[in-house]
Amino acid sequence: MAADNASLVTEFILSGLTDQPGLQLPLFFLFLGFYMVTVVGNLGMITLIGLNSHLHIPMYFFLFNLSFIDLSFSTTIIPKMLMSFVSKKNIISYAGCMTQLFFFCFFVFSESFILSAMAYDRYVAICKPLLYTVTMSPQVCLSLLLGVYGMGIWGSVVHIGNIMFLTFCADNLVNHYMCDIIPFLELACNSSYINLLVVFVVVAVGIGLPITTIFISYGFILSSIFHISSIEGRSKAFSTCSSHIMAVSLFFGSGAFMYLKPPSVLPLDQGKVSSLFYTIVVPMLNPLIYSLRNKDVKLALKKSLDRITFL
Repeated sequence: MAADNASLVTEFILSGLTDQPGLQLPLFFLFLGFYMVTVVGNLGMITLIGLNSHLHIPMYFFLFNLSFIDLSFSTTIIPKMLMSFVSKKNIISYAGCMTQLFFFCFFVFSESFILSAMAYDRYVAICKPLLYTVTMSPQVCLSLLLGVYGMGIWGSVVHIGNIMFLTFCADNLVNHYMCDIIPFLELACNSSYINLLVVFVVVAVGIGLPITTIFISYGFILSSIFHISSIEGRSKAFSTCSSHIMAVSLFFGSGAFMYLKPPSVLPLDQGKVSSLFYTIVVPMLNPLIYSLRNKDVKLALKKSLDRITFL
C-alpha cells in the first residue's frame, strides 16, 4: 500500500500558517527569532550541564535530555515552516513528509515520558531523600531514559504505520505548516473511523501514562511536603518542583487540547494555532523556565561567564 501511495502522490504542499501575503514576512522574522532563542537556550542548557560537574546528578541528567529533545523537536519543524513564509509553494516530498512526521512523533512522545521521569526523580528526592542516591543510580537513570526513547519509537512507528495505509488520490495540499496526523486523515480518500481511533488511542497512551505517573508522583510529593514542619522546608520543596509543574502544564495542556478533541469540535485552522504552543513555544520556554527559576543553573551560568571573562 505504501508503494501505491508513493505512485499516486509523490509530494505534498504545506499550506503554512496563513495565506495572507502581508503577514508572511513579519511571521518569518517572528518564528526565526523564536527558533534562535530555542537553539541558544537549549544548547546553552546542554553546555552548562555538560561543563559543570556539580550538575552531574539525575535531575540535570533528565534536564539535559529534555533540552536535547526540545532542540531536535524545533529543528524538525521550524526550518521547513519558515520556508512557507518565503516561497510561493512549500513543497515536501512524500518520503520527506513521512520522515518529518516520524521525528515529530518521536520527539513528542519522548518529551511526554521524559517529563514523567523527571516527576519520578522529584518524588524520590523529596519523599525518599536518604535512598535517593541508591534509587536514582546511573543504571536506573539509563533504564528510564531507554524507556523514554523506546516509547518515542513506539509512538512514531504506530502513527507512521497508520498513515502508510492511507491512499492519497489527487489532492496533495496539506492544511498545516508541518506534516501532522490529523491533516493527513482529512486529506486521504480512504480514511476511516479506525484510523482516527488509532490516533486517539496512541495519543491517549502517550499522554495518559505520563500524566498518571506525574499525578501519582505529585500526590506523594504533596503528602510529604505537608508533613514538613518548617515553612522554609516546605518552600524549598515546592521551589524544586515549580519549574517542572510549569513545563508539564504547558506541554500536556496544549497537546491534549489539540489531539484529544474530535476534529468537529476543534477546526483544523484553530488546531494549527494551538499546535504552535507545544511545537514552538514550549521548546523555547523550557530552558528559560528551568534557568530563571533554578539556583543551581544560575550559579553554573555565573561560573561559566566568570571563566569567559577571566580568559
